[in-house]
Amino acid sequence: MRAQLKEEGEFRYAEEGDGPVLIFLHGLFGALSNFEVTFAHFARQYRVVVPMLPLYTLPLLNTNVGALADFLKRFIVHKGYGQVNLLGNSLGGHVSLIYCRKHPDRVRSLILTGSSGLYENAFGGGFPRREDKAFLRERIALTFHDPRHVTDELVDECHATVNDKGKLIRILSLAKSAIRHNMARDLPKLKLPTLLIWGRQDTITPPHVAEEFHQLIPHSELHWIEACGHAAMMEQPEQFIAIVDPWLKKTLSGE
Repeated sequence: MRAQLKEEGEFRYAEEGDGPVLIFLHGLFGALSNFEVTFAHFARQYRVVVPMLPLYTLPLLNTNVGALADFLKRFIVHKGYGQVNLLGNSLGGHVSLIYCRKHPDRVRSLILTGSSGLYENAFGGGFPRREDKAFLRERIALTFHDPRHVTDELVDECHATVNDKGKLIRILSLAKSAIRHNMARDLPKLKLPTLLIWGRQDTITPPHVAEEFHQLIPHSELHWIEACGHAAMMEQPEQFIAIVDPWLKKTLSGE
């Protein structure tokens, strides 16, 4: 990926381009590479920013989705951004929703793909065979429709993460926090333009979750991507861009 991580105090992030601020928020096992194609495309039109969420560095007793939303607030204040546009995948979508609920005047538009916040079929209760790479490969494959996206590098990264006890405890804490933090009552209060992009074969946040988001969020628009699982911007980046691009231009132009 062309973008390089910058470090400023507690913040590590990639930033490129000029124009309206478009912040990408990754999921529980997310990284910059999740947004490689979309980052390069949108950096030609927007100031695209990918903050690395502090999944493994929050104090254990404060490792929850609310704390991640507070981190996002601190980051946006640190950078001096005005209104921002948020694009969140999985846990990143959940963090975006909490931020929008708390700071509705600071967000111009919201894009969710495979977001938690209502329901998710996560990794069960944990990783009972976390030392078994074949087992991890099977679990990671649930993220995608096409298993070819489960690379050896991805498996190795996941293996290293879940076999670090400190990181594993925080992963499980965040996953449980996301399940407990149901936003069904908050969603009807969202008044900003919202785009929902869902993989038709998503088994982690299945299609009925997207339908419920669409029903509960007043100004939402739902688009499906076929042959696609939980991470549309990774598995079908061209189709993902083809949906986001015109919607974002239309939304920001006030049409």
